[in-house]
Order: sequence, then structure tokens, then C-alpha cells
Amino acid sequence: MPTTTTTTTTEATPLAIVATGLRKAYGDKKVLDGIDLTVPQGTIFSLLGPNGAGKTTAVKILSTLITADAGDIRVGGHDIAADPQAVRAAIGVTGQFSAVDGLITGEENMLLMAELHHLSRSEGRRTAAELLERFDLVEAAKKPASTYSGGMKRRLDIAMTLVGGPRIIFLDEPTTGLDPRSRHNMWGIIRELVSDGVTVFLTTQYLEEADELADRIAVLNDGKIAAEGTAEELKRLIPGGHIRLRFADPAAYRHAASALREGTTRDDEALSVQIPSDGTQRELRSILDWLDTANVEADELTVHTPDLDDVFFALTGETTVPHQPAEALR
Repeated sequence: MPTTTTTTTTEATPLAIVATGLRKAYGDKKVLDGIDLTVPQGTIFSLLGPNGAGKTTAVKILSTLITADAGDIRVGGHDIAADPQAVRAAIGVTGQFSAVDGLITGEENMLLMAELHHLSRSEGRRTAAELLERFDLVEAAKKPASTYSGGMKRRLDIAMTLVGGPRIIFLDEPTTGLDPRSRHNMWGIIRELVSDGVTVFLTTQYLEEADELADRIAVLNDGKIAAEGTAEELKRLIPGGHIRLRFADPAAYRHAASALREGTTRDDEALSVQIPSDGTQRELRSILDWLDTANVEADELTVHTPDLDDVFFALTGETTVPHQPAEALR
């Protein structure tokens, strides 16, 4: 099985983040062992990996919170080693633990952030008001943030991150601890940010989240990028995909079973056959042509491909299920 997939970024596509040979170790523990990352502007890039894989370390390095041991890094067009201040001016960071101060109101949190960004009093109030409205926090703006629900605190956290108008946002496990409804609301917010041209670098343990949101996904394991590509590209790395044909008429099923091509399997009880397939359009067209040639007409055709769970387990060697949204566990 291949271990990596790569897609060449065209010269016409501006890059928000480029990291080459990124390394970080703590003592004898290599957290990042020479990884390369390329994130085009206006996209969502998701970094997946088990606990302790180095996801948060990568975010801290790219957002200038800690320094790498080695590697060339450009964020927002700026060399992170030569001009970290310019990088900080171009980015926003929301960690898995909220930066919201629960002792003051939501509005006061926003105004405090405006002061930190050196906005004038009038500009700070205007920006705070606009963002509180955008994130549906106007009614709660005068209430202490400690009274907010988890989803409201996350929305306020991201609103605070946007006060400085960053074009690149690092979201480090932003939906950890949220209920399914709040998580889906957060997905909508992230999509809106990208539609405005913002680049989002997302780390998450929720495989469904990466599948739903990310334009590209990298799987980090043992300090290295085990694979990278779109969700569909990663799923095709894992064997086990198939097309299932089901028949209501036993006679039609027997005809299909007698015409089975090599590699297919049959289920006499369910009146179905399974044909190995990688799920690509070309493969599906080939199977449909075979069905026509064999004069086989099924009542139901379904395509089954490995999901990101399968990819994650195969690439990381995990034997336990990683965090999943509650609805994914039902």
C-alpha cells in the first residue's frame, strides 16, 4: 500500500503556509521528524493524528509560540524565523482550551482583544459589535462569559480571534467537548470563514470533521506525515472497497451469480454479490459495462469505500477508536 499521496500545487495558487523539513524534539523524543506542509490560500487543511502525535506542536511552531529545531517555514508570505512579528500580524489562533475570560462579559472580552490589537476606541467598538452579531452573540453580549454554553464560548473565542482581521487561522481541536449540534454549528462558521478567503489550518481527532471540512488532509504519525491528500484520495489507499449488487428476484440473482467475474463474492441469503472496486468513476463504468455484457440487471447497486476511520487505523496502527462525534458512535 502506498504511504503518501501528493498533489502538485500550480504556480498560480498562492500559498498561505509552506514548511519544509520541520523538526522538533524534546530530549530523545522526536515529536516532528522532518515533515513538509503546503497549504494553499483560502482552503481548509486538516492535520490528523493520535494523541501525542505532534499536532499541537506543529500549530505552536507555525503560529510562532515555540521555535522549531530545524526547518524552513513561511506563513502568510513571511519567513517565520526572520520576521515572526509579521507572521503574528497575519494569523489568528484558537486552541482546544478557550481563551475567553469568564469573569467579564462577552462584549468586554471583545473590547479587550481590540485593545490588544491597538484599535482605536471607536473602531474597536464597531468591530466588536459586528463580530458579536455575526456569531449570534448580541443577546448574550452583556452577560458574563462564565454563563455561556460550550458552543457559545467557542463562538466567542473565534470572534475574538477575528478582531485583528487575520487571513490565516489555526484551529487546534476547536470542537473538543462540544455537543453534536454545537459542533455542526461550528462547521458552518468555519466554512463561512473560508468563503471569505480565510485559510484555516485545522487539527482534530474527529475523523468525520476532517472528512466534512478539509480540502486536504495529512495524517501525522510517529513524527512523520504518513499520508496526505484529499479525503477521497486517502480512502482509496486502503483496500476493501466494493460494489454491492442486490436482487429481489432469486432467478435474477442466480443468473448474476453464474456470470460472476473473478474476485467477486456471493451472499445467497441476502441475494447479493460483491465486486471489488476502488470506487473511482472509471472502475464503476467498467463494472456497469460488464453488467450490460453479462445481461445482468440488479435491483440495487451501492458503492462501498473505506472511510477515514479505516485510513486512520491503517496508517497509525491504532487499536482503539479515536474521539468521534456522538452521532458517529450511535
